[in-house]
Amino acid sequence: MNVAKILLPFIFLILLVGCTNEHTSSPFISNPAPKDFLNNNDADIFLLDRYVFSNAEDVEWVRELEYELGEQIGEITEQEEIASKFRNGTANILPIGTKIFETNTPVYIAVVKGKEIRYLKMVEG
Repeated sequence: MNVAKILLPFIFLILLVGCTNEHTSSPFISNPAPKDFLNNNDADIFLLDRYVFSNAEDVEWVRELEYELGEQIGEITEQEEIASKFRNGTANILPIGTKIFETNTPVYIAVVKGKEIRYLKMVEG
């Protein structure tokens, strides 16, 4: 039996594995989670459809946007301060029953006692 026929597949495998480039593969990046915000005492967030939305009332470009209120996309169903207990519809500040609306801009609106509060969806990348 020829030794080359036996060793050739192993040599090919070693070369194939050794030639991979670790720098071209990108690590998995996920969207921010409630725990990323709740360490800040000023955090005003809610979780809806696996996305965190953060109060953007102090963001200048958000304040300057003119928007049209769109469809309701959710409602706050519980309040919580502990990040691990956040579920769909959970907020740390907004009261239960607050309705959340999309707009024709990147801004989302929470309506509390007739007042419209601007929020942004926190998306990585």
